[in-house]
Amino acid sequence: MRVFVLGGTGSIGAAVVRELVSRGHEVHGLARSNTSAKKLVDTGATPVAGDIASPKRWIGALPHLDAIVHAACDFGPAMGETDCRLLDVLLPALAARPRKSRFLYTGGCWLFGATGGDVATEETPFRPLAAFAWMVPNLRRVLGAPAIDGIVIHPAMVFEPTGGVFRRFAHDARERGAVRVVESEAVRWPLVHCEDLATLYALALERAPARSSYVGAAIEGLAVGRIARALAKRFSTPQQEPQIISTDGIAAELGEWARGFALDQRLSGAKARRELGWMPKHLDPEAEIQMIQQ
Repeated sequence: MRVFVLGGTGSIGAAVVRELVSRGHEVHGLARSNTSAKKLVDTGATPVAGDIASPKRWIGALPHLDAIVHAACDFGPAMGETDCRLLDVLLPALAARPRKSRFLYTGGCWLFGATGGDVATEETPFRPLAAFAWMVPNLRRVLGAPAIDGIVIHPAMVFEPTGGVFRRFAHDARERGAVRVVESEAVRWPLVHCEDLATLYALALERAPARSSYVGAAIEGLAVGRIARALAKRFSTPQQEPQIISTDGIAAELGEWARGFALDQRLSGAKARRELGWMPKHLDPEAEIQMIQQ
């Protein structure tokens, strides 16, 4: 397939680009800088100059496409408006093309709110974090658009040993001498390694029926304190006990979207395993953290 990836140099998108290229797909990616363009070229993709905030400037430069993967988000205060504007331009442009395209839209685990003792699935009603409430009507718009084959992926918390949602922990360990967690060590995060998530995107692109949704959770829920302690141990921080920061404190530091770090969640990826044959491989993040090269 010829696939266009939005966000192809981000935590999710870069892994998706690598996975699609390895499967023999022809990948094009949006690049807002020369640095981003080089990253795409280095992974075997063809860059298209542009920014998600100004889709009218690059929409006419797109080649014929079989599929689009939308994994872009700038986490700024206008991210909802930016996404709406992007869909306002992109969906009509795709509808005007002679062949229907597949469209993979990225939702997220924070759309389900705190789950407590329950395990959220694709059937769980949304209770979105306020900063991401805009995403619910947008994903429904994608699923309901008749001119495309819309599919939604809801990633769990995306990690690498020192990247993704673990990046802040690793930075704390190196620069602060202690790892901070939001609200409580007992808060549970559903997790997925970026490589496993990329495999899910590829499988959904190749196999998923139109208007379907999948939760990308490889690990149902892991207490955040265990992650913080594993990183503190690996980096031999002066303070091994995690420091607690309030939800208001992390929001003041990073933005309102960061309140999601305090959500206690459990999510199931069983549907993706059952219907798409998804088989995540990275199921022990604590062991991977201990393998970090310093």
